Amino acid sequence: MTDKVVDEPGEELVASAKQKRAEKKTFFGRIILFIQQVIAELKKVVTPTRKELLTFTGVVLVFVLIMMGIVWVLDQVFSFLVVFVFGTPVL
Repeated sequence: MTDKVVDEPGEELVASAKQKRAEKKTFFGRIILFIQQVIAELKKVVTPTRKELLTFTGVVLVFVLIMMGIVWVLDQVFSFLVVFVFGTPVL
């Protein structure tokens, strides 16, 4: 079973952000703080392995195919109902 991953910012980043927030920041200071926090979050990103990537891709493709089938069936049913009600097939 996989380990539970908690998505929490690092303690030093939180302390730094609180300290910087306490000080009056200029517009550019807030932009720099935002960029620092974005970089810190990007360092937490875990790249999937090749096997995981292929599995996820397969799951998405199967789901899309199933949804396409459902939409096609509903389209056929509604087309039949329209022809039944109005009597003239639309080509």
